[in-house]
Amino acid sequence: MKPEKPVHASLPAVELRVPTEEDALHWHRVFNDPEVMEFHGGSAAELSVYEELTARQRKHDAQLGFCFYTLLDPADGAVIGFTGAQPWPWEWGPAGEIEIGWRLGRAYWGKGYATVAAQAALESVRAAGVRHVVAMVDARNERSIAVTRRLGMRQAETVITPVGKRTAYCHRLDV
Repeated sequence: MKPEKPVHASLPAVELRVPTEEDALHWHRVFNDPEVMEFHGGSAAELSVYEELTARQRKHDAQLGFCFYTLLDPADGAVIGFTGAQPWPWEWGPAGEIEIGWRLGRAYWGKGYATVAAQAALESVRAAGVRHVVAMVDARNERSIAVTRRLGMRQAETVITPVGKRTAYCHRLDV
């Protein structure tokens, strides 16, 4: 088994932007992969879900100063996923808290994009005056759990999700 790359290893550059209306289609395309959606219901949501999500993120950016940003491949400008923060949108779990999250297309896994992009997103929440964030991660999602560790988050709670009755871990970080 290869050791995990240290955070100081040569990590990729990232580019984040507030999602555009067109990004709904890009997110739908990038996330239309059973491997990407394994811990998010198993299949891509309808385009209308991404249209609502990108609109909500534009509103968060305008009102809060942060959102789930569209993540771009710096080499060619292609949309490769999203990362950022938003208020936790459900009544279960860490209701009322700020969630940090990420989701990338399969071709971009294992290259450091999620960690670097999440670090950049943390800067935007710090600048907005947020003092702590949470990340809810499916207990089986070893890749995302590794990102939480690289960010310095600590596992604080175990939650059973109301839909699917899956075990998830709530990770916390003081920013």
